Amino acid sequence: MDQRVVVTGVGVVSSVAQSVPEFVAALRAGRSGAGPVTLFDTTGFAHAPGCEVVGFDPRRWLGPAAVAGLGRAAQFSASAARMAVADAGLTAAGLLDRRVLVSVGTTDGGSYELDQLVAAEIAGGPGAMPAALVRRVPAGALSVGVARELGLARAHAVTLGTACSAGNYAIGEGLDALRAGEADIALCGGADAMCRRNFTGFYRLGLIAPHSCQPFDVDRQGIVTGEGAGMLVLETEGSARRRGARIYAEVRGFGLTCDAHHQTTPHQDGVARCMRLALADAGVEPGEVDVISAHGTGTKANDRTESRAIHEVFGRRPPRTVGLKSMLGHTMGAASALAGIACVLAIRDQFIPPTINHHRTDPDCALDCVPNRAVSARVRIAQNNGLAFGGNNAVVVFGEHQPEQRPEGR
Repeated sequence: MDQRVVVTGVGVVSSVAQSVPEFVAALRAGRSGAGPVTLFDTTGFAHAPGCEVVGFDPRRWLGPAAVAGLGRAAQFSASAARMAVADAGLTAAGLLDRRVLVSVGTTDGGSYELDQLVAAEIAGGPGAMPAALVRRVPAGALSVGVARELGLARAHAVTLGTACSAGNYAIGEGLDALRAGEADIALCGGADAMCRRNFTGFYRLGLIAPHSCQPFDVDRQGIVTGEGAGMLVLETEGSARRRGARIYAEVRGFGLTCDAHHQTTPHQDGVARCMRLALADAGVEPGEVDVISAHGTGTKANDRTESRAIHEVFGRRPPRTVGLKSMLGHTMGAASALAGIACVLAIRDQFIPPTINHHRTDPDCALDCVPNRAVSARVRIAQNNGLAFGGNNAVVVFGEHQPEQRPEGR
């Protein structure tokens, strides 16, 4: 079996960009997507910043049935999948007879529409809930909607609900399926839409920052919720080579752990073990990693624990470690998928995006987080951390693609 798996296409819907070129430009510029929340009523909250996707028009990518039948998060995932497929030089017709895994991670699924249903019920009773809105709620639509929109007759569509690490879980599932020969193409990533329910939960926990997300900063105050989708096309190196596809990077390996330590508090040993598993699966030594895209939520506990786990694995001088949520907000199930795409683009374009809103690094973190300005750098190996409530950790390692050397005459 062809064990090497590569990325040949990516698609992005985010608060800072709705195309790959825009996303690269935003990462290089350190652009923030934060602003006042407008998607739901924020009356009663002392502060309500968010990283909303503004000006999103699903008709740019999706057919009328998908626009009418899919909820906001599912429209994000289907649009990003369309972008990724086009970016990979594939067509829906070309995928029709291929075994395609569609794996999409999420935290909230169709909770944006669920909020609207609850509001309708409060206003007018159960009979006031529109049936069309009810049909948009199930989280399964995030993957099934992709398969339907692309007309994938042999698709295996899965929606993974492992919260903030779900995008990495989906990428890992794609890697496994391709390594095992169970799929020809994997469309993997994550998607979520902002919703009042999720925002209120984090607010009640005291985790919403007043203005901006500041990972690893001594004055950090919490997360800024966000939304969007990131989708990647994965295939074996042999498949990509046979069709002459452009290769962004290789998916070298991944690791999963569930430390079951605490519902909300991260556990250093579990995070460190997950990173070690990912590096071992990738065949990469810690000293070979050039950059880490941290989970980096901007909360006191997460940043401190993740930083200590990084030092445990990488020693006193770990690689540059960036917090992309400072720009994108915490996009929940989309977070590690969007960060994975950033890793792939960093490898392709040889730069490291910054951690913005950074003034002074917390001594308890002690990381070079590339403050405020992107830097040019030789990036061969990029590690992408995803850590979720309940100790659901997932780490993916991407590498610069080096074509396999074949003997002459073959």
